[in-house]
Amino acid sequence: MTAAGTLSVRVREITELAPTLKRFSFEPAHGGEFPTAPAGGHVMLTLRDGGRVMKNAYSLVSAPAQRTRYEIIVRKVAQSRGGSAFLHAKVATGDVLDMAMPSCLFSLASTAKKHLLIGGGIGITPMLSFLGELKARGGRCEMHQLSSVDEAPVFDRLLAPFGDDAEIHIHTGGRAAFDLAGLLARQPLGTHVYVCGPHALMDAVTSTALALGWPAGKVHKESFGGATGGLPFKAVLKRSGLEVEVKENETLLDAIEAAGVAASCLCRGGACGQCATAVEEGEVDHRDDFLSAEEKAAGKLIMLCVSRARGPRLVLDL
Repeated sequence: MTAAGTLSVRVREITELAPTLKRFSFEPAHGGEFPTAPAGGHVMLTLRDGGRVMKNAYSLVSAPAQRTRYEIIVRKVAQSRGGSAFLHAKVATGDVLDMAMPSCLFSLASTAKKHLLIGGGIGITPMLSFLGELKARGGRCEMHQLSSVDEAPVFDRLLAPFGDDAEIHIHTGGRAAFDLAGLLARQPLGTHVYVCGPHALMDAVTSTALALGWPAGKVHKESFGGATGGLPFKAVLKRSGLEVEVKENETLLDAIEAAGVAASCLCRGGACGQCATAVEEGEVDHRDDFLSAEEKAAGKLIMLCVSRARGPRLVLDL
């Protein structure tokens, strides 16, 4: 971890929002208050299941000014690496967990005249802390949430507290029915757009905004990372003198940590660049949102948290 410090937290409350969605509320295990968390910030939980250690990052949904508790919402997904399933099935009220200090890679622009928020599915989570912050400061805000029909009532309840302070819309017709170009085209000068959700949605918002002439600096996105599975391969850690077998259902970063090698990381979703590592041999299957197209084509760097080998072997400067 590059973020300084670790918090010991106790599970204060668990609320089932839907069959696949749970909200977890944490309090400081030894009393007192949490540090003030930034709007759009995330925390990383260390989860221990027997001898297996998992580290998962989750957006904080609690308002930044709320220091007596931190809250996250976790979706249980079929292709989970284990963290979401563990939280849903095995973590109970009163359990004590290790949590990294809050970090932020997705922040509100201080100069924005208006904030346009677009969430897709569980991508609503950082938007909830944005809405809490904008409610407190009186910022102009418009929120659009893309949802399945089944989850729309859940998202409606989560967004209800902000209805008097923001223009809020929930869309259940799918991305094809969402007039993204019209929405972006009618925004006033000085608007910043923020998107979090599936990669297809984030790519659509980014490409549409740029095609309409939006400055790149006014388009912000938060990535949860893409698919992490793939064919197994061997990672040779040149400086450590180790050969690590990476299984088909684990990330390169998880395998390296399991081998006892500390690697710098922060988001575990391919967005922050902290785990960038030099590649000395082998071809990389790039799955991150940090490296440029030119850097990916050069194949000299890999993001350990999400990317993999295209072949049977990678040699890393680690």
